[in-house]
Amino acid sequence: MDAQISGGTGVGTTANIRSNFPNVRSNLQGPSSGNGRRMTSKKTRSKKGKRRKRRRSKKTKTNKTPPYLPPELKLVNPTHYRFEHLATQLKWRLQEGRGEAVYQIGVEDNGLLVGLSEGDMRASLKTLRRMAEKVGADITLLREREVDYDSDRNCRKISEVLVRKVPDDQQFLDLRVAVLGNVDSGKSTLLGVLTQGELDNGRGRARLNLFRHLHEIQTGRTSSISFEILGFNSKGEVVNYSDSRTAEEICESSSKMITFIDLAGHHKYLKTTIFGLTSYCPDFAMLVVSANTGIAGTTREHLGLAMALKVPIFIVVSKVDLCAKGTVERTVRQLEHVLKLPGCNKVPMLVASPDDAVTAAQQFAQSSSITPIFTLSSVSGESLDLLKVFFNILPPLSNSKEQEELMQQLTEFQVDEIYTVPDVGTVVGGTLYSGVCREGERLVVGPTDEGRFLRLKVGSIHRNRSACRVLRAGQAATLALGNFDRSLLRKGMVMVSLKMNPTICWQFEAAIILLFHAKTFRRGFQVTVHVGNVRQTATVECLHGKEELHTGERAVVCFRFIKHPEYLRMGAKLLFREGVTKGIGHVTSLLMHSGAAPGNPDLRYCRF
Repeated sequence: MDAQISGGTGVGTTANIRSNFPNVRSNLQGPSSGNGRRMTSKKTRSKKGKRRKRRRSKKTKTNKTPPYLPPELKLVNPTHYRFEHLATQLKWRLQEGRGEAVYQIGVEDNGLLVGLSEGDMRASLKTLRRMAEKVGADITLLREREVDYDSDRNCRKISEVLVRKVPDDQQFLDLRVAVLGNVDSGKSTLLGVLTQGELDNGRGRARLNLFRHLHEIQTGRTSSISFEILGFNSKGEVVNYSDSRTAEEICESSSKMITFIDLAGHHKYLKTTIFGLTSYCPDFAMLVVSANTGIAGTTREHLGLAMALKVPIFIVVSKVDLCAKGTVERTVRQLEHVLKLPGCNKVPMLVASPDDAVTAAQQFAQSSSITPIFTLSSVSGESLDLLKVFFNILPPLSNSKEQEELMQQLTEFQVDEIYTVPDVGTVVGGTLYSGVCREGERLVVGPTDEGRFLRLKVGSIHRNRSACRVLRAGQAATLALGNFDRSLLRKGMVMVSLKMNPTICWQFEAAIILLFHAKTFRRGFQVTVHVGNVRQTATVECLHGKEELHTGERAVVCFRFIKHPEYLRMGAKLLFREGVTKGIGHVTSLLMHSGAAPGNPDLRYCRF
C-alpha cells in the first residue's frame, strides 16, 4: 500500500509509528526517494578506478552526514479515503501501545532526516491533530529539530509527536516504579515533591504525607512499603495533589499513571525492600543517590537486587543544591564507573536537557543496557522537569497482545497486604498475575498452614484508591472480602479461580548461582527464600552433582520449606539470602510427591 499523501513533494517515507515498541512496523511504504545510486558489478577494476573510488569515499566521510532515526511519514492534504485509513491505523497503534504512540514526521524511508518545509510541517501536524480527535486522543509535540544541508538554504524541520488516548472506563496506562536507594538519600522527599506538587523546605516537609507510622515521622526513615501516584493527562500535563485533588480525581483526569513503590533504605529493613521488589512486580526501578555522599550504604546492594531480578533501572542523583558542581560531577563519575563494570555492563546516559529526556525514555525502554542518570534537587527544583518529561514519555515494557494473552488465562491474584477496614471488613492488596477479576466473583484462597484452599467472594475492588468493577492482568488493586476471617490469611497466599487445580509444595528444585558465601554452601543450610510474594525460610535438602558450593558456582538445589507449604510457579525467579549469603536462580520443578507436611502425609495438594 502506498503511503504517499496527495499534495506531497514526492519525498518517499515509511509509516513507521513505533507505538513505543521498536518491533511494531507499518507496511505502508511510499515510493523510493530516488537517492539510491545505480551500482554496476564488474569482475575487474582498474587501479585508477579503485583510487578514484577511495578518494570519493574519503570525501563522503568528511561531509556532514545528518543523524538517523526510525522513518516516519508526512501528512499533507490527505484525501478523505486516505484520512480514514490513517485514522484507523492510528487507532490500531494506540491499542498496540496501550494508549500511546509516537510519530516522527519528516524522516525518509531509509531513516535519513530529510525534514519538511514550514508549510508542510504545519499541514502534517494539523492532519495528525484531526486524526487524534477522530479516535478520541490528544497530541503533544515532544521536540522539533531543524535539518541543515549545505545544498539547501531553506529551513527544513522534523518533529516528534506523542499521541495519547483519552482514558475511558479507567483503562489508563499504569506503570509501577520501585524507588530504591540508601537511607537518607532523599527518596521519600523526592516522591513527596513529585506527587504533592510543592518543593521541599530543606527539612523534610515534603515527605511527611508519605509516612505510614509515627516512628517514621520521628526518625525520617521509611520502614514500610508505601504507594504514591503521579498522573499525566492526554496532553502530557502533570496531574497530582497540587490542586487539592483526591486520588479518585487524579485517576479520572489521567491517561497515564505512575505508581511509585517507596521502599526502605536502611539495611535492617532489607527483607521489606526485597519483598517489595519481588512481590509487586515493578516495571522499572529508580535508584536515588545522594550527591553529597555518593555510593554508600545499601546503594550497591539495591542496584544488585534490581539487576538480579532483571528490573530496568535508572538513577537519580539528589541533593545537588547542597554540593558544589565538582562534587556532583564526582558522584556522577563514580556511578558511571560502577555501571560500566563487568558485573553491570550498563551504558550510562546523563540527562541534561529536555531533548536528552525524550531520547533517554525511548532508548531506556528499547535496551536494557541503557541507564539514564538525572541530577536534580527537591528543594530548588533544579532539573525536576526533566524527570517529569521522562516519566511522561516512558513507554510500557509489554504490549497489548501480551496482556491479552495473560487475560485469557484463569484468575490468579497474589496476596501482598492484609487489612481490616471499619464497616468494610477484611481487605487484601496485591497484583493480579493473570486472568480477569470482577466484583462478586467467587475464588479460592490458599494454601493455609494445613495445605487447604478456602472459598470466598470478592465484594468490591479499588484500584489506585478509586473504585473499579473489573481488574485485568498486571494491575494492582485491593479487594474487599467482607466478613472473611482475617486470621486465615497471610502474605504469600494466592486467590485463584474455582476452575484452576491449584497445587502446593513443601519441596522444590531451583537452578541457582551463589553470589556470595563466607564459607561453603552445603546440605542442611537454612536461607530465607523470596519467590514472588512468597517469603519463607527453607532448608537445603541436597545439591545435585555436588557436595558443596562456593561463591560464583552454579548448581541445581533442592529446598524444603520449614513452616507451611506454598503455591509456586514453574520458572519463577528466586532470590535467597541469610546474613551475608546471597544467591539467585529460578524454579525448575515442584516436588509434590515427597512434599507432605509432617504429621499430615495426605495433604500434598488440594483439588476442587
